[in-house]
Amino acid sequence: MLNKYVKLLKNGEIVAFPTETVYGLGASAWNLSAIRMIFDQKGRPTDNPLIVHISSARMVEDFAKEIPDNALKLMEHFWPGLLTLIFHKKPEVLDVITAGLDTVAIRWPKHPLAQELIAQAGALVAPSANSSGKPSPTKPEHVREDFGADFPVIEAGETDIGLESTVLDISEEPYQIYRPGAISPDEISKIIGTKVTVAEPAAKNTAAKSPGTKYTHYSPHATVKWLEANPQKAGQNALYLLHSNKLEPVNQNIIQYNGDFKRMAHELYDRFRQADHETLNAILIEPFKESDFKNPYVQALHNRISKAVS
Repeated sequence: MLNKYVKLLKNGEIVAFPTETVYGLGASAWNLSAIRMIFDQKGRPTDNPLIVHISSARMVEDFAKEIPDNALKLMEHFWPGLLTLIFHKKPEVLDVITAGLDTVAIRWPKHPLAQELIAQAGALVAPSANSSGKPSPTKPEHVREDFGADFPVIEAGETDIGLESTVLDISEEPYQIYRPGAISPDEISKIIGTKVTVAEPAAKNTAAKSPGTKYTHYSPHATVKWLEANPQKAGQNALYLLHSNKLEPVNQNIIQYNGDFKRMAHELYDRFRQADHETLNAILIEPFKESDFKNPYVQALHNRISKAVS
């Protein structure tokens, strides 16, 4: 199944492939021209670093200058899976991957097709397989919406998680999460016995260590807003995403999650694209309560929605 895609990657082409989070746009991590194709295909700013995807813990040694003991603990506990780690990089790591920084972000995805692809083709850099700034793809058809019907996509249906991985900087203390995901700061802290904080968003004029931190991201054509008014008084040409059972659905464009934040995360980007398919003007999302933020999916949802709003 993967032979033709492995051949494309080894020949310096780019391929979309599934991970458990979203579909990635892959290129060989050692092929400069292929990596530049990713930036061109996405319309991605070159100061936005890429994540290296691997298929074994040993492959970290090809990219990381050193692997701290705490990194080893986290790798053993969370890999393969939903955690991206930022290390000091080796000199041979291409600057285009790291936006010229001395650090490199690495993840070992859990999806079996991603693991098999990387095992055969070698380490891949892989941002989300969408046009820059648009909702990340969680289905093969999302990739084709952005890149065309003939774009090479390894099809594996809908992704499991629907939001990108947690990105943790392990290169310096205090350890910081640059992009919240399904793995929370508390879960990480329990493994390494060290407090982990969530970093402030990167400013436009500073270098970002992690993707998804510096620019407007995840945005559909419809305007994304936090819901302030009662939905009963709102117009019909919008999609409403509600998570508490205190707000009653009043029309067909309201989706009620009833506190199922994992499902809300799984569907978020698809709902964004749904609004565009239905030519709706806006997506109005119920704000989260302070108590909701104990759930790591809420932390990730708030991060992605805020980026889409901004």
